[in-house]
Amino acid sequence: MPRSVNSVASRARRKKVLKETRGNFLSRRNVWTVAKNTYEKGLTYAYRDRKTKKRNFRALWITRINAAARQHGLTYSQFMGKLNAQNVGLNRKVLADLAMNDPKAFEAIVNSVKE
Repeated sequence: MPRSVNSVASRARRKKVLKETRGNFLSRRNVWTVAKNTYEKGLTYAYRDRKTKKRNFRALWITRINAAARQHGLTYSQFMGKLNAQNVGLNRKVLADLAMNDPKAFEAIVNSVKE
């Protein structure tokens, strides 16, 4: 029995990968084996960096909250401890945004926590 080769599906699969690697440098965009490796590596980086992005933003928010809290005589740790003790339901993202864009509102939160 002759070997069956579905060249239509194979070509479609390759075209999909080559389309995704458009814009890469030299053979990374048009040589199948190199482009496939580039594509797979890119997917790996994308998966990994979706997790890393969350870590980086949390660190940024903590830094901003710490800087703003220290202007009002509290450390980050003290401030968050008092927030949690009083069951204030603001997360770090919102607190960091207030610290950057609305210092008066952040000061009001700090003063309410200090009392």
